[in-house]
Amino acid sequence: MPDLFVKRTRIPAPVERVFAWHEAPGALEKLTPPWEPVTVVERHGSIRDGDRTVLRVGPRPFRLTWVAEHQGYLPNRQFRDVQVRGPFARWEHTHAFEPDGAGGCFLEDRIEYELPFGWLGRVLGGAFTRRKLERMFAYRHAVTLRELAGSGENKV
Repeated sequence: MPDLFVKRTRIPAPVERVFAWHEAPGALEKLTPPWEPVTVVERHGSIRDGDRTVLRVGPRPFRLTWVAEHQGYLPNRQFRDVQVRGPFARWEHTHAFEPDGAGGCFLEDRIEYELPFGWLGRVLGGAFTRRKLERMFAYRHAVTLRELAGSGENKV
């Protein structure tokens, strides 16, 4: 059974602007915390169905290749990253955008994941992974707020 992580934040900007910001070139790099050793190796398309991103993750000499395929693209509503190859036994990350009237929206990151090695992976890495996700998505949502709150422009 997969673990579930959810981070939801209200962004005081129209859903169309918030979605477009996430779709623009350079958004992933802006959303990657500076303390995370992540490098974009290849990008095939953007966030539409069938597009792929290849990352190198982790510190040297333990770097791994992570291949994510985009699925479930619904303009101004959602897109999903599904791990094809990488460090998790399963990873499905849904980026959801929900209009909230008055020019705002909710951004929700919903991740269903399974660590490798079954129950042993959960025991040894479950709490660590949860803390890492909480820290990473607190950063990502703070960046989104800073970039989009009240500026009126797309600053990617």
